[in-house]
Amino acid sequence: MGACEESGASSNSTGAEHRRIAAGRLPAAVLAKLRPMLTFGVVALGVTDVQRAAGFWSAALGYKLREDGFGGWARVLVPPNGAGTAIALQLSQTPPDHPRLHVDLHVADPDEQEAEAARLVSLGARRADWECYPEDPDFIVLEDPEGNRFCIVDLSHEHA
Repeated sequence: MGACEESGASSNSTGAEHRRIAAGRLPAAVLAKLRPMLTFGVVALGVTDVQRAAGFWSAALGYKLREDGFGGWARVLVPPNGAGTAIALQLSQTPPDHPRLHVDLHVADPDEQEAEAARLVSLGARRADWECYPEDPDFIVLEDPEGNRFCIVDLSHEHA
């Protein structure tokens, strides 16, 4: 809550090529043709009572509660067989009439994070003007072309 061959995009882009993206060395047309490194992470649900929300969504969906820091979240509900969308429960002070739901997309490391942010910006996303970053964030907040916010989360980030 920044990848290819010199002559064009490659579907076999390497980490070194993606680091060139982070350095701003490739044009937007090339960025748009890169092979995505993102995986769908979680749907983050803002709640005022985490225990109540965990109980409700666990009962409603048959999900199990994980409290091991999955995806950087303290509490995540996951499908019992492991297949499907996880729901991260985020303590929120945002009023219920404001959006309290967003998607987290996962990458393996900071280079991929910056490369994917640059690629998505080249596709029409924009970096969100968001004042709530923690001191050492593991995520970048973007907005899709419609203004919906989402995060790119670096899974290699060490959480304190």
